[in-house]
Amino acid sequence: MPTVHLIIKGKVQGVFYRATAQDVAEELNVTGWIKNTPEGNVEIIASGSEEQLQKFIVWCRQGPPKAVVTNVSVNQVAEEKFDEFKIAR
Repeated sequence: MPTVHLIIKGKVQGVFYRATAQDVAEELNVTGWIKNTPEGNVEIIASGSEEQLQKFIVWCRQGPPKAVVTNVSVNQVAEEKFDEFKIAR
């Protein structure tokens, strides 16, 4: 399963980005984690099939209704296995 590292920039904190992303990831059977960064961004490590990850990344570029996503950086990283998709604190 491929693993990607995402950094989402814009108005992505305080708009339920993490909680909604967790719901979307669970629907798509994507595993990994998501957290806020001190810089005001959202960071994600996600594992799944190419198709699952592409659908997840498309959602990440939009985000939940109150988010204003200005940039999403996507990088392939070494494959990691996760049991679920969780919100890291």
